Amino acid sequence: RVFLRAVNQFTSVLNRCFLDKDNFELQLWSNYFHLAVAFLTHESLQLETFSQAKRNKIIKKYGDMRKEIGFKIRDMWYNLGPHKIKFIPAMVGPILEVTLVPEPELRKATIPIFFDMMQCEFNFSVSRDFHVFENELITKLDQEVEGGRGDEQYKILLEKLLLEHCRKHKYLATSGEAFALLLSSLLENLLVYRTIMHDESKENRMSCTVNVL
Repeated sequence: RVFLRAVNQFTSVLNRCFLDKDNFELQLWSNYFHLAVAFLTHESLQLETFSQAKRNKIIKKYGDMRKEIGFKIRDMWYNLGPHKIKFIPAMVGPILEVTLVPEPELRKATIPIFFDMMQCEFNFSVSRDFHVFENELITKLDQEVEGGRGDEQYKILLEKLLLEHCRKHKYLATSGEAFALLLSSLLENLLVYRTIMHDESKENRMSCTVNVL
């Protein structure tokens, strides 16, 4: 809780002194995001791993601090404005870590950042696409799922939110929808592969590997 208060102090200073065009400090902002993500994903805050009694006690006294810092990460991302492009693809992996935390409100608040990244790269790129973001997210997603993160609920919510945002966008409707469905399909195959990795049937494992590839 003390540490969270300190991070909140950093956010106000960053917004006040290091955000406008003349004073923007890329390294400071990058450090802030990595610090906030490390705090949010720290094992001592993962309430799902505790007994129900311990979880209730922590929530009653402190609330779920992951949500508080997660909403702050989201707000700070949107505050970046035109500076956002400087954080793509570097921030794709850290934001993915945040969205994979199994807390529904946190996921709903942070998954739309992916669409914002797509939109940002699309607007800045000469070729009018978001391939850098796309490749980075696919690579990082593969690593995270292999590491044990991600679940069926995440797959459903990721597809739903990305499709909703893409379909409302004049230029990203087609390519964005194709990407959202590709991502959902990949995630489904990765989750199945992770489940069946230790299956004794060689044919099942091979079939899953082919699907992922």
